[in-house]
Amino acid sequence: MSTILDPKAVVVRYVEAVRDRDAQVVIDSFAEDATWLYPGSLPISRLREGREAIVNDFLGSMGRHLDPTAPVVIELINAFADGEQVLAEWISKATAANGAVYDNKCAGVFTVRDGKITSVTEYADTHHVAATLFAQD
Repeated sequence: MSTILDPKAVVVRYVEAVRDRDAQVVIDSFAEDATWLYPGSLPISRLREGREAIVNDFLGSMGRHLDPTAPVVIELINAFADGEQVLAEWISKATAANGAVYDNKCAGVFTVRDGKITSVTEYADTHHVAATLFAQD
């Protein structure tokens, strides 16, 4: 039986909170000094350091690239754990602010310690992200 201290349960809870737009659970999921790396050459590609930078500067800023009247769908496909490491795979669907259809399969390598996410490296089809969310940049 998993508890909220179980790394896989922590990550599943986090992804479900993003899906459900539960901001408090999203915030509470991260350690104060957590990091999030989004590799690539997009305007959002870089290392975020600290819970505030992750939640506000990265996750919170993505809304401006989306149509606020259209639904955002997050679907967790898989989550695999090995100790404190969790690999999660999800699908993100939305309508970009420019009207383009955003439909991307993403994966993240999460590290969880003491029930909090301490680091994430996220992988996605960055070509698709550039063509839909950042086409005007």
